[in-house]
Amino acid sequence: MSQFAINILFVGASFLLYIGIAIWAKAGSTKDFYVAGSGIHPITNGVAIGADWMSAASFISMAGLIAAGGYANSTFLMGWTGGYVLLAMLLAPYLRKFGKFTVPEFIGDRYYSDNARMVAVICLIVASVTYVIGQMAGAGVAFSRFLEVDSTMGLIIAAVVIFFYSVMGGMKGITYTQVAQYCVLIVAYTIPAVFISLQLTGNPIPALGMFSNHADSGIPLLTKLNQVIMDLGFSKYTADVDNKLNMVLFTLTLMIGTAGLPHVIIRFFTVRKVTDARWSGGWALVFIALLYLTAPAVASMARLNIMTTIYPDGTDAAPILYEDRPNWIKEWEVTGLIQFEDKNNDGRIQYYNDSEAFAPEAEARGWEGNEFSYNRDILVLANPEIANLPGWVIGLIAAGGLAAALSTAAGLLLAISSAISHDLIKGRFNPNISDKGELLAARISMAVAIVVATYLGANPPGFAAQVVALAFGIAAASLFPALMMGIFSKRVNNVGAIAGMLAGLVFTLCYIFTYKGWLFIPGTNNLADTPENWVMGISPLSIGAIGAIINFAVAFAVSRATAEPPQEIQELVESVRYPRGAGAAQDH
Repeated sequence: MSQFAINILFVGASFLLYIGIAIWAKAGSTKDFYVAGSGIHPITNGVAIGADWMSAASFISMAGLIAAGGYANSTFLMGWTGGYVLLAMLLAPYLRKFGKFTVPEFIGDRYYSDNARMVAVICLIVASVTYVIGQMAGAGVAFSRFLEVDSTMGLIIAAVVIFFYSVMGGMKGITYTQVAQYCVLIVAYTIPAVFISLQLTGNPIPALGMFSNHADSGIPLLTKLNQVIMDLGFSKYTADVDNKLNMVLFTLTLMIGTAGLPHVIIRFFTVRKVTDARWSGGWALVFIALLYLTAPAVASMARLNIMTTIYPDGTDAAPILYEDRPNWIKEWEVTGLIQFEDKNNDGRIQYYNDSEAFAPEAEARGWEGNEFSYNRDILVLANPEIANLPGWVIGLIAAGGLAAALSTAAGLLLAISSAISHDLIKGRFNPNISDKGELLAARISMAVAIVVATYLGANPPGFAAQVVALAFGIAAASLFPALMMGIFSKRVNNVGAIAGMLAGLVFTLCYIFTYKGWLFIPGTNNLADTPENWVMGISPLSIGAIGAIINFAVAFAVSRATAEPPQEIQELVESVRYPRGAGAAQDH
């Protein structure tokens, strides 16, 4: 059986499973659509949160970023993991106690203002659309390779699949679909990692294999990797970070952005009571840890495998001839995500860091520039092929990568659709809309969001994990402070909350758009996205933490200068902080 047929078999079987679950769990009411009837078991919810959390950024892109940047990019792991603890401990139980369908609904009621609710809707949509761009880009990468089409067609196919089961099932269908997707993606991620760890180190546990000896050379694997890449002019894999301020701000941005992302928060509304929300968080951490402990090992081993593929006889010897390139390079070249340009016409693949520092060495070898480039998002998906693993492993990781991208995209699209239909249409413009009409509005808005995300996903402002990090920054600067102050401060009023959210959002977006392009449109950026152009060395990916500080400061300052919240709102805040029980989600 050909590899293409194996891929189709694995991907097709998994899709049939997802679509079958969506049909079985079709939402029949707004409560089913938004919060799955608030009757999900904590373990089931924990698995679904794990799938929701382990997006294309985690499954496909994070290992690629760590592989490229080494220790410096481990901030993705630290920020996302720490943020989830923050969410589970400080926000989720209290929001569940409040008993609403959506994050904007909580903000609107807590700050006793429809305007606050509308600003929250805007913040939610901006953050979620940015996030879903990264998911669509990751799904496009996966589909393009394993269905052997170009990346644009892969993106369109992904959009059609997401549209079908997200629009039909709502939260009820998505919850059970995500349970299946978690099982697929975690198996798909760990099995290749075990095989590759055994090949390179003899240790079947990837997280331990990364710190074991390299089988061929007998030296520690990370030492071997450092030697290989430094011989070719690349930075040391385990090197420390020069810009500590940017690293701290980036980690903080991911942490508080995690706690402010609505597509994860709404998962805690699907359980019966506050205790179940806490248990859901605990179980989710267990399921998330299974992948996050493996990702750094996958990254380091993938980087070493690529280097030794191109330099099989060592970096002092000549690289491989282009005509002798392995089949996996040929297959990925079809997608346009791997490119080769023979700059010195010697027929060999020169892959090195063609910076000025390495120029004398390259000139001595007769090299005229780096000739090999690849999209970092392909590393996890290509890993089994690079390591010559069996065809069924390649098919399995194809299904896993698609499951990761589709599960999170579905959760994000649900957050967007519920904000538009429940908070915008029902909450502001048409309070008397029927249950059937609200469901229709939710599905239409979800379809529109898919179209927008697909268009922007064709030209994303970075790799999948980088785009996701931008979304975390937007959520950190806008929603997280409003949620925290709404729970833990009785003094912050509606005027302060609105001013804070707008200040944080506008500041963060302006900074990001300055370097990434206005509305993420290529070519519209004012400055090149390079460290020398960043203010105080702060990356656009890290600016969310500064935006959050501005949000807090503006909100407190404006609230102090204006009237206190009504007494009943202060009593509401006091009651929410003591989560002794939770009512059912209320439909207004």
